[in-house]
Amino acid sequence: MAASATHPSTAHLALPFFDEAHRALSSELLPWAAAQSVDERDDRAACRDWVKRLGEGGWLRYCVPAASGGALERLDSRALVLLRETLAFHSPLADFAFAMQGLGSGAITLAGTAAQQQDYLRAVSKGEKIAAFALSEPDAGSDVGAMAMQATATPQGWRLDGEKTWISNGGIADFYCVFAKTDANAGSRGITAFVVDASAQGLDTSAHIDVMAPHPLATLRFEGCSVPREAQLGELNGGFKLAMRTLDIFRASVAGAALGMARRALAEAVHHASKRRMFGQTLADFQLTQAKLGEMAALIDSAALLTYRAAWMRDESEARGGPPAGDITAAAAMAKMCATENASRVIDMALQMHGGLGVKVGTKVESLYRDIRSLRIYEGATEVQQLIIGKSVLRSAS
Repeated sequence: MAASATHPSTAHLALPFFDEAHRALSSELLPWAAAQSVDERDDRAACRDWVKRLGEGGWLRYCVPAASGGALERLDSRALVLLRETLAFHSPLADFAFAMQGLGSGAITLAGTAAQQQDYLRAVSKGEKIAAFALSEPDAGSDVGAMAMQATATPQGWRLDGEKTWISNGGIADFYCVFAKTDANAGSRGITAFVVDASAQGLDTSAHIDVMAPHPLATLRFEGCSVPREAQLGELNGGFKLAMRTLDIFRASVAGAALGMARRALAEAVHHASKRRMFGQTLADFQLTQAKLGEMAALIDSAALLTYRAAWMRDESEARGGPPAGDITAAAAMAKMCATENASRVIDMALQMHGGLGVKVGTKVESLYRDIRSLRIYEGATEVQQLIIGKSVLRSAS
């Protein structure tokens, strides 16, 4: 399929990173995504709508493994990348709704008890429960070890006290995978994860955060929030490793979302340049325009190859015991860094090519310009990815 302003190209599916299951997934997803129309003026209502639609369409089944009602035997990074890339091409908010179902429940997939998986994962796959991942704090973003939230053992279970912020789906989620200190003096080695229902007494999710590209965000406040002992998720003091494993699964998919936005920006630029007339010819007839379009295409394809490689490496490792975990982490960091940075450049060039229309509120390139900015920060800012890659380079050289 050739790319248009509303339909992405599928040429990349011929790459050897993908198999027939991935190609079949895309062939079904493309017409479904193009047919959706959601009023996104209220981001919270729209996000609920997207979760419902994604659940009914069967797409959220890719967020959980087959044992819990999922579409595939295990979480498949390439499927997640393709889903996010396609959804982001059509609607970054649809991508957000899908991604948070996966990220918010990922720790339960990796370390949940049979009861926890039964209680939450099937509902996530059907869009019946909205999930959230609560790791960041006001003074503990990239520095997870600086986490201040405390979990104290009680005769009935655990008491949670502290604050989480920048929490996606905050205020609309049905449950939160929350990370808290269970050993105050052990840094990142003293963190444990918990599953906390939104209805838990002592949890306040009312502090919504407004951002430049609207989507549900909130600060969560825990004041003597009591949860049962069964709410512990994974090993005691094993929360940091669990959080990092969860983020590793979805980091390449963040790159997929950036690719989708960049591809849409390029499609919009091509469409505009082909129609806009200047000095007796179209904008596309100018060599400067052709050079910019060529640069945009190269930036997208270079990021795509890193993204698909990272997803393929993780899937191969899961299936066959492939490359060591460090290599996968570095590959995912390269993908996330390059895809988000390149997409930002591509979208900026597309906006510039639109001239005054580019900054008009309501045009696609204007909204993409706002949407892409956060991807360079969340799930590990560009600078954090650079550190991960640099440390990997030093290890391999020693």
